[in-house]
Amino acid sequence: MKVTQEKLPASQVGLDIEISPEISKKAYEKVINQYARSANIPGFRKGKVPRHILVQRLGPSRIKAAALDDLMQEYFPKIVEEEKIPAIGSFEVIGNIEELIEQYEPGQPITIKAAVDVEPEVKLNKYQDFQVQAEEVKFDPQQVDEILERERVKMATLVPVENRPAQKGDTAYVDFKGYFTPTGATEPQEIEGGQGDNYQVELTEGQFIPGFTEGIEGMSPGETKELNIEFPADYGKPELAGCPATFNITLLELKEKELPELDDDFAAEVSEFETLAELRESLEKRFQEEKAEQTTANKHKALAEALVAEMEVELPETLIREEVDRLLTQQAMQLSNMGIDLKQLFNSETVPRMREHLRPDAIAQLKETLAIKEVAKQQSITITEEEIQAKSEEMMEQLQGQEVNLDRLRMVVTDDLISQKTYQWLEEHSTIELVPEGTLTPEEEEPEDSEDSEEVVVAEAEVVTD
Repeated sequence: MKVTQEKLPASQVGLDIEISPEISKKAYEKVINQYARSANIPGFRKGKVPRHILVQRLGPSRIKAAALDDLMQEYFPKIVEEEKIPAIGSFEVIGNIEELIEQYEPGQPITIKAAVDVEPEVKLNKYQDFQVQAEEVKFDPQQVDEILERERVKMATLVPVENRPAQKGDTAYVDFKGYFTPTGATEPQEIEGGQGDNYQVELTEGQFIPGFTEGIEGMSPGETKELNIEFPADYGKPELAGCPATFNITLLELKEKELPELDDDFAAEVSEFETLAELRESLEKRFQEEKAEQTTANKHKALAEALVAEMEVELPETLIREEVDRLLTQQAMQLSNMGIDLKQLFNSETVPRMREHLRPDAIAQLKETLAIKEVAKQQSITITEEEIQAKSEEMMEQLQGQEVNLDRLRMVVTDDLISQKTYQWLEEHSTIELVPEGTLTPEEEEPEDSEDSEEVVVAEAEVVTD
């Protein structure tokens, strides 16, 4: 068997594989003997069918196709090993497979043209002395006050309001009934589902259609009011969208939230800490660590973008498909955790659209990963067995109760540790200017591609579940 290699675009290697007459005949004989032992031909005992009858009944093309398939399954892995080809994915036959089957004659030489994806060659024109900007995310002590206030609101009790009218933030108990006049009608009719008795209403924005809770503000218990409002143009029920409506509302009772004191008792109630000071200290530490991690992530992103801009690489389709699969699986898990039925979401119509939308993210992620690996290779960045073991144990503690593939965990830990060390090296050999948060990514800017992709998958889910 003679093999000739040719470098192809997109990190592929083309192969011209010349099959000798002996191997050609051996593959055919193996298949036809297998058919002879297993074929059920009327009028013949199993294993006793004459060869010419077998070929006639099964068809020569079917037998030759099976022989070629067996031949490739057996010899292609050997070729990869002997030729030292860094193959990823499966071989693909180049050209018309029907013509190849037609050309194949047992005992005669035949040349098979095939291609296989290989590990991409990465060239970095530069991988140090970068000058980049990254946003610094600073800790704001007000965040601690805000989270404590949210916890106070969660623990609030409702107490009756006396001697004042309803105001924003109150809880109102009302009887109400709504009417609207359908298009083309002259008489108003009741809104289906637009009535309630002793109905609890939080007087905050966004709870009902615009104007409803605002109309209750200023009312006193026992008061009845006619409220004229309009349904939004994008309201969920088309027959009501954009229609004017009238609600008759009677305020029965009014309550307000009474928040607990912000003291040691409160801290002990909502946390594992005995004092408010300890709780504050813990929250401050957590937020400071989060902000530091976000700043580090921003620095890494800036370095990765600079690195990828200096990289030359042709990504093989196999790696792109695998990365798309990973992203799709990741988002499927997120949707499953949201309670969305994946069987309805992932079907022959939606999956191709999702894969196509995730493709740019997959390519960007692959380029970053390959660039970091190349820096690690150039600088001989390694990690010790002790580091792998320590990180693995830390992750196992976090994954308690879950089924864990230890080999997969080790691979993930190893890649992560090398990536961290490589980014540290890049930081030490580059200049990073920290700029205020929002300088590089204003709020009005379009979201990142990865977020766009997630929104598309979620949108698919919403279409299915509506």
